[in-house]
Amino acid sequence: MLALQGGVAEHLTALERSGAEARPVRRPEELAQVHGLVLPGGESTAMTRLLDGFELFEPLRERLAAGMPAFGSCAGMVLLAGTVLDDRVEQDTPPVRPFGAIDMAVRRNAFGRQVDSFEADLDFAGVTDGPVHAVFIRAPWVDKVGADVRVLASVAPSGHGSEVTAPAGRIVAVQQGPVLATAFHPELVSGDERVHRYFVQTVRAS
Repeated sequence: MLALQGGVAEHLTALERSGAEARPVRRPEELAQVHGLVLPGGESTAMTRLLDGFELFEPLRERLAAGMPAFGSCAGMVLLAGTVLDDRVEQDTPPVRPFGAIDMAVRRNAFGRQVDSFEADLDFAGVTDGPVHAVFIRAPWVDKVGADVRVLASVAPSGHGSEVTAPAGRIVAVQQGPVLATAFHPELVSGDERVHRYFVQTVRAS
């Protein structure tokens, strides 16, 4: 669990409930000990700076390139992208340096600001027993995917499963090989660890 910033505690709890031996990662030597890594939601530009400050960016880039399983939620999805499309209002905000672990173009803050947060029920490929309840907070979406990327979930038509209108048909969950990313926060849905279990199974299969 990348533990530099963002929703670390909630992810750790969900991973433990999913049968993983979860531990925080803040140093290169801790990264070397894990079989897979969760990159949490938070603020992607801040996480980029912290990865550099903790000397984790290059070791993590190398592990991802070597095939380490990873799961990024919200800001984590942005960091795993190949291309980041930036809708920044503040032009002095530093850019995000993504890892390129998934062949996709991601648009930051695509669904709007904090006040535009919403929830929706999604059909999620690979997850059974009904739809996944998804919490979107300043969320990105995926503009484009490469041929090797599997789309796992898209936002339902406007108004379905949410009191807030959201664009229809936007890609919000993808997978390429052992790397998974969601625009939403599965760790915030108490008692439903199906997305985390899906990731844990992916790590074990790798």
